[in-house]
Amino acid sequence: MDLRLQRRLAAEILKCGTNRVWFDSSALDEISTAATKEDIRRLIEQGLIKRKPVKGVCRVRIKYRKAQKRKGRRRGHGSRKGKKTARMSRKEAWILRIRALRKRLRYLRDKGLIDRRTYRILYRKAKGGEFRSVAHLNTYLESQGLLR
Repeated sequence: MDLRLQRRLAAEILKCGTNRVWFDSSALDEISTAATKEDIRRLIEQGLIKRKPVKGVCRVRIKYRKAQKRKGRRRGHGSRKGKKTARMSRKEAWILRIRALRKRLRYLRDKGLIDRRTYRILYRKAKGGEFRSVAHLNTYLESQGLLR
């Protein structure tokens, strides 16, 4: 039996799409006789026609993946797309590096492990991009014998 008219009318009354209209399968004959919106309203009151709930999207998997990434998982070579500089810009990387170097130099100066002149020289070298990392700075200090 063709219930497209009834489904459309019910959808208009219930203010939802035709796919969300539910018909009681035991009362299909009664529903098929309904021809007006008034008939459909009566059937809705009787509970033979209802509006189905909205289907949501399950986000459990997404939340789990996000939690794993927060822990540092799923960040290996196979998960990467884009260049190294696309994942962290050159500028951002530089900012992180130079701040770490300057913090280390400040610490060494304040503890008296290097004098003010050496601090200035090393500060300018760091600004010039001579040191890759704090570890590199430390090895340079040891090899040059600049630590007191």
